[in-house]
Amino acid sequence: MHQPLGYRDHTHLDYVCRLRKSLYGLKQAPRSWYKRFADYVLSLGFSNSKCDHSLFIYRKGSHMAYIFLYVDDIILTASSHALRLSIMNLLSSEFAIKDLGPLNYFLGIAVTWHKGGMFLSQRKYAEEIIDRAGMSSCMSSPTLVNTNAKVGTTSSAPYEDPTLYRSLTGALQYLTFTRQDISYAVQQVCLYMHDPRVDHMQALKRVIQYLQGTLDLGLHLNSSSTSSLVSYTDADWGGCPNTRRSTSGYCVFLGDNLVSWSSKRQSTLSRSSAEAEYRGVANVVSESCWLRNLLLELHCLVTKATIVYCDNISGIYLSGNPMQHRRTKYIEMDIHFVREKVARGQVRVLHVPSRYQIANIFTKGLPQVLFDDFRDSLSVRRLPALTAGFATVGFGWA
Repeated sequence: MHQPLGYRDHTHLDYVCRLRKSLYGLKQAPRSWYKRFADYVLSLGFSNSKCDHSLFIYRKGSHMAYIFLYVDDIILTASSHALRLSIMNLLSSEFAIKDLGPLNYFLGIAVTWHKGGMFLSQRKYAEEIIDRAGMSSCMSSPTLVNTNAKVGTTSSAPYEDPTLYRSLTGALQYLTFTRQDISYAVQQVCLYMHDPRVDHMQALKRVIQYLQGTLDLGLHLNSSSTSSLVSYTDADWGGCPNTRRSTSGYCVFLGDNLVSWSSKRQSTLSRSSAEAEYRGVANVVSESCWLRNLLLELHCLVTKATIVYCDNISGIYLSGNPMQHRRTKYIEMDIHFVREKVARGQVRVLHVPSRYQIANIFTKGLPQVLFDDFRDSLSVRRLPALTAGFATVGFGWA
């Protein structure tokens, strides 16, 4: 702590300001705290990740350690128990910390270790959302959205309590961290936060009804020897009934584990289904490039090309054809970006039948059988039989 510029008392240089506001309420506090922590761990031999500034990486010979920082919550994992203890002792000498043991809870996400890996769940958080909505005793729904009609902006009267709508919608967004199956439905209700209507609230309540019957579901991360990146991308051309913009979605797997996903309305209007699909391909290729760079920093080199599965033949054709056409000049930047990655051998765009296009779950409402199948493919399942595991620890401030 030191006296800020403009408020320095030159006769009492050792004095500091008395805080009348909490740490989280000060605009300068997060940046100052991050710099304080980063400077110290960098002095210990860690390096700051360029892909994610909250990640610090240590490597010395065969010894490796990772620190992930979120405000005052930290995850530390190391290649050996001795290395982990030595790092914790060094941090304890500089900061007042508390060892919370093996990782079991972080930022509202419960971590349960099982035989093959870990199970991430936000059951408690989902129950709080259901209770906040006053639907603790509601009937469950097997699906999330209506597969026929889509909700528009002025389809019904304004909802009487827009603050509640926005609060529930924002809470559901955080729930998608471990419940990727609700991503599309949450994306749809988020579009109308500025002017929620009765129909929009009904759509939101249906999401909550679905959660009521699927509280036991969570994301599984299993140990895998495969280090290849495989992604699926899809687009619902002109699906928005108000703007006719397309909804694109993708999911990226590292081996058998889902590591990245998205469901988002495209920012510009597409004049053809090929254009909408190709924008989706460009989005997932960009995400894959970021993941490859992150894995490289983690010293997990991905040697094989990223496989991108798309169910649109025209989109696949554009990724490899060097000729320009009139209908593609509006997406020329995306075309050059993807083609460059394909030419370098970093990406391969392949066709997949719509029946096996997992990314469909992020772009449209699906029949229950197909939805359940894709949900299972995303590793969103129930918790298996439990076993103990002690690979990672988390700790916070005392």
